[in-house]
Amino acid sequence: MIMKKRETVIIFSAHSDDFVIGAGGTIAKYSEEGKKVLVFVMSYGEKSHPWMKDNVTKKFRSEEAFKASEVLGCTTTFFNLKEFDFKEEAKRKRLIKKIKEIVITEKPSKIFTHSDEDPHPDHRATHLLTLDVFDLLKKKPDVYIYSIWNPVSMKTLDVPKMYVDISSTFKKKLQALKLFRSQYQAILPLSLQTLFRNLKAGLKIKKKMGEEFYKIK
Repeated sequence: MIMKKRETVIIFSAHSDDFVIGAGGTIAKYSEEGKKVLVFVMSYGEKSHPWMKDNVTKKFRSEEAFKASEVLGCTTTFFNLKEFDFKEEAKRKRLIKKIKEIVITEKPSKIFTHSDEDPHPDHRATHLLTLDVFDLLKKKPDVYIYSIWNPVSMKTLDVPKMYVDISSTFKKKLQALKLFRSQYQAILPLSLQTLFRNLKAGLKIKKKMGEEFYKIK
């Protein structure tokens, strides 16, 4: 009997908490469905605590991300790029080649990444890195974008949308978000924005909670 290959999904996240904010409910749902969910985080976000040594910040931010990943059911890997310098760092570390090899090996059905309309430069840089890798692939997965700091998207008005019902996994998403204690001041307003966004997406599909993504490839 031939075993059916487990479906794989890849999420690219600029910083340690972005994947939870943008797609946490979907990650948890996919994991519960038996999908293999791999998260790749570009940076530890060490600039968030400039008064601390980088290695200290990296340690607690990675620990928070790993604990959140356990809640959601995904595996998380850090690329250790310096904040606000992703393009040069990626070039120096030959990251596009590394990511291409990962994608070819894992054969994901879907890739999720940041929106290019997000005001944060690292989020836009992650978007561009994802597309650079996509252009090199022969077998191309679907690519979806999620939003963090951009509540409204103008470029995607005519782009196909995908809604995921996260009514049953929203509690896991909130539980994972609460683990980022070092980011409390940033997470609090984002949590409120995320709640509103997930309620709105849920209404679109007549469910309690939803996550909205735009299919760009």
